[in-house]
Amino acid sequence: MISLARSQLAMALASVLLLVGVLLIVRARGSLSVDESTPAPAPSTTVHQTDGPTMPAIPAQPRSPARPIAQDRIAPPQLDPNQLERVEARPPLSDLGLAVPSKTPMPQDWREVLLYRPIATSSGTFETMGRSLAISGVQGVDPGKTCLFRDVAWPCGQRARAAFNSWLRGRALNCFVPPETERFTIAAPCRLGRQDAGAWLVSNGWATALPNGIYGKAEAVAKGAQMGIFGPPQ
Repeated sequence: MISLARSQLAMALASVLLLVGVLLIVRARGSLSVDESTPAPAPSTTVHQTDGPTMPAIPAQPRSPARPIAQDRIAPPQLDPNQLERVEARPPLSDLGLAVPSKTPMPQDWREVLLYRPIATSSGTFETMGRSLAISGVQGVDPGKTCLFRDVAWPCGQRARAAFNSWLRGRALNCFVPPETERFTIAAPCRLGRQDAGAWLVSNGWATALPNGIYGKAEAVAKGAQMGIFGPPQ
């Protein structure tokens, strides 16, 4: 009986202690809860120091709006559009970047035509599509011409025609020609792709430049390098 009474007393005491613990937990949570409606305190501008004398609070100074500096030097001045005057463009510093104009203007009715399967008849003339054309600005070498190089003769005319045909390889030429087919040979500027046909012939020594033409410098270079008809037998 005594042991039963002791066990009942211990259970009652444990229940009381459990109830007291629950009440303490509820009370602690209530004291730690933060009211969401209460606004957070604003940050203070006062500077606190843990060591040394206390510094006075520095009040926040309102920022002044930005102002332009040397506006008359940096910003363009206010001008009346009616007072502006357009001047001519500055000329180029050199002629290197300019396209070389044609010495002789082409007639108005001539057009650039694509001529297919050209066959060279000499180093400066060719036939294509029922036309006979000569490369303008150059003097071709006659196929029967013989050249001398250090007392050695060689058929430079045939070699020049063969070189021209080898360069063409049947590819189409762009030439400025009149609208109607003429029965006689027409001198016209031609190009193969982006390469000028007359410049190629003269610079490689397979034709000579006409007097006062545009290929004079190219002929001088070919002579100095002993290329084509100005060089040894090929």
